[in-house]
Amino acid sequence: MDGKIIIFDTTLRDGEQSPGASLNMMEKLEIARQLAVLGVDVIEAGFPITSPGDFEAVKAVAKAVKGPVICGLSRAVEKDIDAAYGALKYAVRPRVHIVLATSKIHMKYKLKKAEDEILKLAVSSVKYAKAKCSDIEFSLEDASRTERGFLYEVVESVIDAGATTVNIADTVGYILPFEFADVIKGVKDNVPNIAKCVISVHCHNDLGLGVSNSLAAVLSGARQVECTINGLGERAGNASLEEIVMGIKTRSDAFKGITTGINTKELYKTSRLVSKLTGMVVQPNKAIIGSNAFSHESGIHQDGVLKERTTYEIMRPQDVGFEETRLVLGKHSGRHAFAERLRKLGFGLTKEQIEKAFERFKKLADKKKEIFDEDLETIVLEEIARIPEKFHLAHFYIASGDQVKPTASIKLKYNNKILEATSSGDGPVDACYKAVDKITGAAGKLLDYQIRSVTSGKDALGEVSVKISSKGNIVSGRGASTDIIEASIKAYVNAANKLVYKCHNS
Repeated sequence: MDGKIIIFDTTLRDGEQSPGASLNMMEKLEIARQLAVLGVDVIEAGFPITSPGDFEAVKAVAKAVKGPVICGLSRAVEKDIDAAYGALKYAVRPRVHIVLATSKIHMKYKLKKAEDEILKLAVSSVKYAKAKCSDIEFSLEDASRTERGFLYEVVESVIDAGATTVNIADTVGYILPFEFADVIKGVKDNVPNIAKCVISVHCHNDLGLGVSNSLAAVLSGARQVECTINGLGERAGNASLEEIVMGIKTRSDAFKGITTGINTKELYKTSRLVSKLTGMVVQPNKAIIGSNAFSHESGIHQDGVLKERTTYEIMRPQDVGFEETRLVLGKHSGRHAFAERLRKLGFGLTKEQIEKAFERFKKLADKKKEIFDEDLETIVLEEIARIPEKFHLAHFYIASGDQVKPTASIKLKYNNKILEATSSGDGPVDACYKAVDKITGAAGKLLDYQIRSVTSGKDALGEVSVKISSKGNIVSGRGASTDIIEASIKAYVNAANKLVYKCHNS
C-alpha cells in the first residue's frame, strides 16, 4: 500500500453551503490563493449554475489561481455542464464534477427515476462533459446507502464513458468506518475497469465520523479525499482537511508509503483565514487548529511537557503553523510551569520570591479563568518591589449608591491583630482611604490616582497606582485585583506601609 493522496478541497463549494458562510468573489479568490499555497491538489471553486455570482467567482478562480486543478460542480444536466465548463475553461487544469444520486431513497423520492434511467443519465452526462473537458469526475451521491450491485454497475459504466475520477460519497454521514472500508474494497474487487480511474471519497460528519471514514477508505485504496478547511459543510459539516492530513502524517506507521502534498505549516493560517471570511468561529478544542490544540493548563501535563514534549503532544505545534506549545496558567497549573513562564518573561527570582509570587498567583487564579503575562508581571513587580509590610488588607465592606452616602468598613491585619475602622467619603474609594488613614495613622494627601486594565475581558485584572505625600515624603503604591475597589485599597495600603516604613527608619 503506497501512493500520494490527492487532496480535493471543497471549502469554496460544499463548505460555503454552511448556513451563514456565503462568500463573495474577492473572498473566494483570497481563500483559493491560500489553498494553492497550502498545497491542495484540487480546488472545487463552486457550483457555477446556481447563480451569476457563483459563475463569475469560479471563473475568477480559474483565471487567477495556478497550480491546483480547478473544479466546478454540475448536476447530470447539459445546462449545468455547459455552465461549469464555461466558468472553468480559463483554468490551466479544469475539471468538471458531475453528481447524481444512486441510492433507492434518492431515486424514488428526489429524482423519481428507476435504476435504468439513472444509469443512462450518468453515462450520457459523462460523455457530454468529456467532449468539452478531458478531466471528468463523477460522484455517486448517497453511495454509502446505494445497493452494492448497482453501485458497481454505475462506476463501471461512467469509467467506460470517460470519467477519470469516481467519487463514492457518504452524503449524509451514515456509514461506519469498517463498513466504508468494505465498500471501497468492494469497488476495487468488483469493477473490472477500476484501474483506469482514481477512487475518491466524500464523507460528511453527521455522526462525527467524516474523518474516520475518509481514513478507513484510504487504507482500503481510495486515493482522493474530498474535505474542507475547519470541516465546514452542510449540516454537521464535511471531513476536516487538517485532521485527515495530520492523521496520515502523524500515523505514518499505519499509513505506510502514503503521503499528501500539503504544506502543513500553512494549516493554522489557512484555518484562520477561512474562519475570518466565513464568520464561522473555530471551536477552541477543535483538533489540529483549535486555540487549545497545543495548550496545557493541568499542572501534571505542564510538568510532563516541560520535561519531554512528547509526553502529552503527538505533534509539534510548529508543524501546523502554531508558534509553540502554550502553557495556560490557571488554577490547575503547578510551580514548574509558573517558574518557567517567569523565566521566559525575563525575571530572575529567588526560590523564596517565586514561592511568594506563586501564592499570589494561585489566589488570583481562583478569581480568573486564565492568567496572562501582564498579570504575572504585575504580581512579580509587586513582589520584588515590596518593602516589609506592617499592614495587610484583611477585609473590606462598601455601602454605596446614588441615594446613599458612600461608607466603607476596612479591616487591616497588624502584628497578628485585626484593626478596624469605618468612614464615609465622597465616593467608595475616598471612604476606603479615609478608613485606612484612621487605622495606619499615616494620613497623606492623594497626589495621583490611576486605573488601568492589565488584561482584556470582563474578568480583567485591574491595576491601581497611587501617589501620596505626607510630612515631606512622597511615596507611590500599587495594587491589583479583578475587583477595582480592592485594587484601590491595596494600592493605598501599599503606599501607607511605605510611609510608615520611612517614618520608622528616618
